Amino acid sequence: MLKVKAFEFNPFGEKTYVVYDPDSRQCAIVDPGMENDSETAVLDRWITENKLSVKYLIATHLHIDHVWGVPHIKEHYGMSLTAHPLDNSLGAMIDQQARMFGQRRSPGNIKAETEANDNDRLKLGDNSLEIKHVPGHSPGGIVLYAPESGFVIGGDTLFKGSIGRTDLPGGDMTVFLDSLRSRLLTLPDSTIVYPGHGPATTIGDERHNNPWLKHLQD
Repeated sequence: MLKVKAFEFNPFGEKTYVVYDPDSRQCAIVDPGMENDSETAVLDRWITENKLSVKYLIATHLHIDHVWGVPHIKEHYGMSLTAHPLDNSLGAMIDQQARMFGQRRSPGNIKAETEANDNDRLKLGDNSLEIKHVPGHSPGGIVLYAPESGFVIGGDTLFKGSIGRTDLPGGDMTVFLDSLRSRLLTLPDSTIVYPGHGPATTIGDERHNNPWLKHLQD
């Protein structure tokens, strides 16, 4: 089974995840949000200490708080960025995103170099991450579902008691609610959700307690 290590980085309290196979020591870095050198050192040190080999660099979407560390991961580990191509328009306006949120530092334009398309599977050892396209928070938003391990890396789709915002460029509430209904509410209740911000939860907890999801089930 795959294991997950969570880090919290940058002024937005973004969650960066390292998903790894304890047998092969292969890992995927998901949403590297390291905004400065000290945050970058924390991630690099943990990967080194745990003797992991980075196989994938993945972004669930291309908002600045989830991609600040992409240039470092690409250079330091020799990775290409795996993301959905529909978010490339957001990646091309990273400098504008930085100004929008009053941030002085920008990673520059970010682009999906390896496409992450719906139903693609990424292998880590004998386990896999299934890509699900979940548009609405952004046009190319994805989640990473590990069926054998019972979790989903949710990006900014589903939070404990809430859902992602749709008032940023590329957001669409109607599309987003349909995505939540068809892509996340279809997962088993026991599925652990590792969100892009805040604490982990489960599909079952959110199905029964999240007012946004209750609305979808009426």
